[in-house]
Amino acid sequence: MASLSLKVPQLSTPVTTAISHPGKNARRTSFLLVFACTILGAAAQLLIKTGMNHFSPHWMALVTNLPLVAGYTIYGINTLMMVLALKNAEMSMLYPIIALTYVWTTLLSYTVLGEPSNLYKNIGIVTIVLGVAVMGRRGKK
Repeated sequence: MASLSLKVPQLSTPVTTAISHPGKNARRTSFLLVFACTILGAAAQLLIKTGMNHFSPHWMALVTNLPLVAGYTIYGINTLMMVLALKNAEMSMLYPIIALTYVWTTLLSYTVLGEPSNLYKNIGIVTIVLGVAVMGRRGKK
């Protein structure tokens, strides 16, 4: 009887090592990138909303709908910026900042789109800003 030999496949992924801690400048750049992402995200949503006001489900109409195309292009750029930002800072410190996108979007909807403001929306904005401030505080090391 022939002996059966099993080959164990080798992993192609290298063994991971401890994450190095980037310097202050790299972390600051990451925070600035994420903050810029919040503004770009709000601008993208405004453009998409504007583009949807002229929406037509035809291929040529979609391709020539410049606000819609610009909004999704900005979202793509936003995604690339987030990848770069996440490289050099803690995710738990960066992601709360993303909530500011809701603040900018709401403020733009008031000013650019003329949407009505109300007490509850404004309380929500203040709550988000306070939440981002609390989440962004560093504890003792």
